[in-house]
Amino acid sequence: MRTNIVLDDELISDALALTGAASKREVVHIALKELVHRRKKKDLTKLFGRVRLRDDFDHKGLREIRRDPG
Repeated sequence: MRTNIVLDDELISDALALTGAASKREVVHIALKELVHRRKKKDLTKLFGRVRLRDDFDHKGLREIRRDPG
C-alpha cells in the first residue's frame, strides 16, 4: 500500500541509527512489525493464577537443556 505521511525527522534519524536500516521505508516497516508483534503477545499478568505447574517441574533443568547445543 502506498501512502504519504509526515514523520518526525529526529525520530527517524534515531531509528535509522538504532536499526541500521537503509531507508525511511525500511524503518517504518520494522517499526510496524515490532508494534504488531508486541501487541499480539499475551499480557502475562492476565495469566496470573491460571497456570499451575507440576510440583516436580524443574525449570532450571529445562534451562540447561535449552543451552545444550548437542
